Amino acid sequence: MTNLAAILDDTTAKYPERTAIVFGDTRLNYAQVNGAANQVANLLVSRGIKPGDKVAISIPNLPYFTIAYFGILKAGAVVVPLNVLLSEREVAYHLDDSGAVAFIAFEGTPDLPIGDRAWAGFNEVEACKEFFLIKLDSAAPEPMEPPEFYGPLVAQQSPEFTTVERDDDDTAVILYTSGTTGQPKGAELMHRNLRANAALGTSLFGADENDPDTYLAVLPLFHIFGQTVIQNGAFLYGGTVVYLPRFEPEAALALLLKEKITFFAGVPTMYWGLLQALAASDGSIDVEAIAKTIRTAAAGGAALPADIHRQFEEKFGIVIQEGYGLSETSPVASFGVRGEEVRVGSIGRPVEGVEMKLINDDWSDVPHDPEAIGEIAIKGHGIMKGYYNRPAATAEAIQGEWFRTGDLARKDDDGYYYIVDRSKDMIIRGGYNVYPRELEEVLMTHPAVSLVAVIGVPHESHGEEIKAVVVKNADDPTTEAELREWAKGQFAQYKYPRIVEFRDALPMTATGKILKREID
Repeated sequence: MTNLAAILDDTTAKYPERTAIVFGDTRLNYAQVNGAANQVANLLVSRGIKPGDKVAISIPNLPYFTIAYFGILKAGAVVVPLNVLLSEREVAYHLDDSGAVAFIAFEGTPDLPIGDRAWAGFNEVEACKEFFLIKLDSAAPEPMEPPEFYGPLVAQQSPEFTTVERDDDDTAVILYTSGTTGQPKGAELMHRNLRANAALGTSLFGADENDPDTYLAVLPLFHIFGQTVIQNGAFLYGGTVVYLPRFEPEAALALLLKEKITFFAGVPTMYWGLLQALAASDGSIDVEAIAKTIRTAAAGGAALPADIHRQFEEKFGIVIQEGYGLSETSPVASFGVRGEEVRVGSIGRPVEGVEMKLINDDWSDVPHDPEAIGEIAIKGHGIMKGYYNRPAATAEAIQGEWFRTGDLARKDDDGYYYIVDRSKDMIIRGGYNVYPRELEEVLMTHPAVSLVAVIGVPHESHGEEIKAVVVKNADDPTTEAELREWAKGQFAQYKYPRIVEFRDALPMTATGKILKREID
């Protein structure tokens, strides 16, 4: 069967009693997870969800995410994972743009009210008909006409369901990315894309279903890195996923020890945080015990500093494997080779089944020279079908079988790639991609703003921080603090500009383009 959900069906058939999920004191084996996903599929089908329909989910790293994810796939529908930090406006945009007909959301917490924002966004989208709230507390929520509760509805469903057949090229997941410009676009990832990428576990990390890994899910599962490398990779090989809803270094270290984690993947700021927590612990953390267990450490999302490589290897006796990929490539395209000496600053070599090359603006190949710089283009099993309902954007990004990434790099004589810059202005804050144009377009709607440029500035722990440099309309009384507070309500928490600075003018070219490289 080509449905991605078959990885859960197949593993359940072989290892029904093996532990699949750990969250706190909760432990679910594969048979239990499969039965719960079947209940979700039955609920969706009972509400008229058909193969190919889009179902959105807004759930942090909790077992609910994985169960809903596979339940949607089992029903033959398409999963649309939404970042749990999205604002009401952003939720409505994603639901409308994807054409989602149903939405499953977690209630959240007082400081992260996911459910409130999800419900408000849902109510702005007429075409999305079904809303299911995952609520841990039995008390009825506000407003007076509450959404339906996920728990009681799912409990009424049968744990038996026959997974719907899908074709290799059918869309399995629509993952939103801003790409390089404008509003977020939905990358359509096919069943074959995601299965092939998860199957890289053997060649990259030595995954073995007879000696399965225990994975710490601290990377957001709504993001493609965590979703493919951790969740899907684990389930394909019969591994165990230990959930941590929010990255806190002390909690992560405690789980590494308690659950004997063998596989850790994170963005550079997470590795930085772990080392900082160790330094502050005054020797109270049993580093040796963690080092005896952990056998794979993977990093992506941004360049990993040489000092972090060195410190991590000194503490845990393991070399971090650094890789590269994008939402549009499902995601893994290149990785450092297991067992080889780390090449600091390198994103590794193309993985099995993938080709990479450097191109010029006109798609022509850059002649090989270790110092030559070009834009990375990728060909292989992970390339998306295209951007959902955006043929022009798809045609711009894909030519033949090649996808152009927007990232500039060089390649050494051994075939290792090194990112040197981004051809566009994307900012990476704490491992999250932030696209300035999207922010600029919204900031320009504020009556105080005449002109704005959003840039990334260096930050010790986040890698980059977001800064909005604004030319105000004359005589407008708005302060920098007031504009920052307004922006906070317009964007996801990781996305809004923490720094707002007013200036009299912005540097420009003769043709009127803002020279961002001259702004600091």
